[in-house]
Amino acid sequence: MKIFIDTAIVEEIKEASQYGVISGVTTNPSLLAKSNRLLNDVIQDILKLVDGPISAEVTESDYMTMYNQAHQIVEMTNNNPNITIKLPMTIDGIKTCKMLSNEGIKTNVTLIFSVSQALLAMEAGATFISPFMGRVDDYLPNEVNPGAKLIEEINKVKNMYGYKSKIIAASIRNVKHVEQACLAGADIATIPFKVIKNMYEHELTTRGLKIFLESGKK
Repeated sequence: MKIFIDTAIVEEIKEASQYGVISGVTTNPSLLAKSNRLLNDVIQDILKLVDGPISAEVTESDYMTMYNQAHQIVEMTNNNPNITIKLPMTIDGIKTCKMLSNEGIKTNVTLIFSVSQALLAMEAGATFISPFMGRVDDYLPNEVNPGAKLIEEINKVKNMYGYKSKIIAASIRNVKHVEQACLAGADIATIPFKVIKNMYEHELTTRGLKIFLESGKK
């Protein structure tokens, strides 16, 4: 399973890229707002740091406006092949996805919460589909790991019918979500910077390192 970082804060991407495990970046309007920077400036900086898919989300809701905005994003990055247009799971979003996919532009359909939604996105040729693990868990608090179950079910449909879309496990809240996504068959997990750092930590690792260091001093 590949690891993407889910942020628009360039300093976080710069540090994480030095870890040697980051294969791509996802952004959204909320993350961009936190960075207090313009989309074009952020994307240009990210392109210099990460050689992999970079999702930039449209901010409109109707088909033609989304389609035009997608082309503006592609053009402002000089048709960089790593640019991926992030689209909402709506009728207009799927229409836009189909058009862009036919033109060879990478797409990432986001806000997926069901197998049927994932099916529509895959049929439209989405390069990536993004089911939201954390939000599904919030929505179904009485079920056991419903977010991971959703990814398992989408992966089953994908493999059964030979779809090429890559599954991005999104709305990752903690290390357990990362592990569940991996075991459920997600192709990618897009992970907040804080959670990526937490993945390196384990109490037994800390204990063991302390013992090794103390032994080395004797």
